[in-house]
Amino acid sequence: MRISETTNSKLFSRASRLVGLAFAAVASAALVGCASMSRGGAGGEVTGVGGSTFAEPTPYGMVLVDRGAWAMGAAKDDSVWGVRSNARGVSVDAFWMDETEVTNSKYKQFVFWVRDSIIRERLADPAFGGNEAFKIEEDKEGNPITPYLNWNKPIPWRNANEDEQRAIESVYRTNPITGKRELDPTQLNYRYEIFNHTEAAKRKNRLDATRRDYNTDNPVNHELPIISKDTAYFTDEGEIVRETVTRPLTGDYDFLNTYIVNIYPDTTVWVNDFDNSYNEQYTRLYFANAGYNNYPVVGVSWDQANAFANWRTDYLRRSLGKEGVYVEPYRLPTEAEWEFAARAGNSESSYPWSETLPMDERGCFYANFKPMDGDYVRDGHLITSPVGTYTANDFGLFDMAGNVSEWTSTAFTESIDRLTSDINPEYRYNAAIEDPYKMKRKIVRGGSWKDVMHNLRSDLRQWEYQNEQRSYIGFRCVRSQIGFAKGTQKKK
Repeated sequence: MRISETTNSKLFSRASRLVGLAFAAVASAALVGCASMSRGGAGGEVTGVGGSTFAEPTPYGMVLVDRGAWAMGAAKDDSVWGVRSNARGVSVDAFWMDETEVTNSKYKQFVFWVRDSIIRERLADPAFGGNEAFKIEEDKEGNPITPYLNWNKPIPWRNANEDEQRAIESVYRTNPITGKRELDPTQLNYRYEIFNHTEAAKRKNRLDATRRDYNTDNPVNHELPIISKDTAYFTDEGEIVRETVTRPLTGDYDFLNTYIVNIYPDTTVWVNDFDNSYNEQYTRLYFANAGYNNYPVVGVSWDQANAFANWRTDYLRRSLGKEGVYVEPYRLPTEAEWEFAARAGNSESSYPWSETLPMDERGCFYANFKPMDGDYVRDGHLITSPVGTYTANDFGLFDMAGNVSEWTSTAFTESIDRLTSDINPEYRYNAAIEDPYKMKRKIVRGGSWKDVMHNLRSDLRQWEYQNEQRSYIGFRCVRSQIGFAKGTQKKK
């Protein structure tokens, strides 16, 4: 049979394509094999999975305290002050710490944010005109979403219409004595939620009963774990109610605690902390007057300090967008973190400075405290001083002794040293409303402007009730370090 020239051409073309495809397949296989070899995966060896890490930005105004170990607590007995030696070796991981105490200025930013959020809520309320631009309730396609405030829409502080003006003025009041227009502190309430990761992680709180106890000799207890969670809400009259709910575990939501905290500082502490003293001027001026902006905020309770830390976390995360979820939260320091930072990791020194005296050879004081009986001004200040006035310690932290005592996250109990681990030691107790008042004590550290030198010791603990507000107690925040950002730690 004779094959035509046209047919022969088609067969040759088809054969060429088949050969080309086969060659391409072989070449592709060879390339894949070479690529695997170059990554070290030949022979089926496990080489690990790569990935990118989130390098957190260096937090503004914070110092990196690197991980370390030291002898925590008093190293020597002091019979004069009734101090007994209780030093023990502990270690803490790296964390960022505010280089100064939180100032009136920074706390005011929190107060004004809460004020502005209330105003935005009311500007969107139909009772005040119902401007939907202040609250987003739908996505771009018009689908309903969880409502949130629109912070890109500016409040019309000037040229507001009648409804807008009523919304703005609703958070202010007129002082009946002076006639002055001022913020209404009773309205400045901050609501937030905290997921208790520690309780959620405990084996005893797992819904799967077979995973609570790995000892197969024990019978499986299928009863649901009993948990306690804090919740808070407003009554119809606008009062804040806080409750601790105890019930069988139903899911992760049971580890979500809700708090509503009135966040305005108690400016009357200057009168209530000191009988028969004329301190009214501080009540009027200390938080309100801009001249005190760079002074440490006082009159804040432990609950208010925690609310500030939560707001600060949320404020940062929103600015970082999607990457915000990787940022560790701001929080109060544990007692161990605070002591390690104050002593700059030095087990030998009882103060943030290495000398035994509170001043250098020139007579310059290292801290703001009460140097002599009845003499508060010898160190240069009568009450608090602007933060950073005195020399920083070896870690670059200011006012770790004196100025104001500082809240820690740690609950106080007489047996705390026997209850805590030697790695990142911490004892927490979330007191319920019905708990005895002594269960609501939290540890404060550092001493204050009103204390004598002994109370400034970094190796001693003191305590205060978590709902108390004092003219001599403030706070600073910390944040656990992640990533590989370089800090500003200073060491000798």
